[in-house]
Amino acid sequence: MLFWPFFSSRPQAAVFASFIPGINIIRMLLMGLGIWKDNATVKSFSRNGDYRELLRGPFCYACSLTIGTLYWRTSPIAIASVCNLCAGDGVADIVGRKFGTRKLPYNQSKSYAGSIAMATAGFVASLTFMLYFSFFGFMQESWTMVLGFLVTSLAAALVESLPIHSIIDDNITVVLASIVAGELIF
Repeated sequence: MLFWPFFSSRPQAAVFASFIPGINIIRMLLMGLGIWKDNATVKSFSRNGDYRELLRGPFCYACSLTIGTLYWRTSPIAIASVCNLCAGDGVADIVGRKFGTRKLPYNQSKSYAGSIAMATAGFVASLTFMLYFSFFGFMQESWTMVLGFLVTSLAAALVESLPIHSIIDDNITVVLASIVAGELIF
């Protein structure tokens, strides 16, 4: 997202920018199927060193980033979806592991600390990029947009906390929740 302002103003720019995470879809697919061997990448992207793990979380992550990127730099939905996934979900994992002693009553694998951290980090990152893109003239910051980012981050954190991880990867649900909430709000 830091480099989105440096792409051209042509309509195709979003597609070109989406090639960056899009290439990782292909990489994760090839490595996850065992077609392309790269033990260092498998080790860094998997929890157990099994190359097939790349077909779950990392593949879904790359797909979600690609979709978020296609909304592009003039859309608060792009900001919310990417920030809730990258900053929000990333911080939730770290904070949840470190401070997550109080578990959510409806999902014992998630904690209050992790969910609060996710909503907070996604919201703060969204505000930061709203100001960043406003500086370049791609959008106009407003209190309405700030409130929209807050609601979108809360929605993403709520959906991420649901006990549905065995059904659908949270790298997908976080972005889908952000997009649906964003479509309703923005």
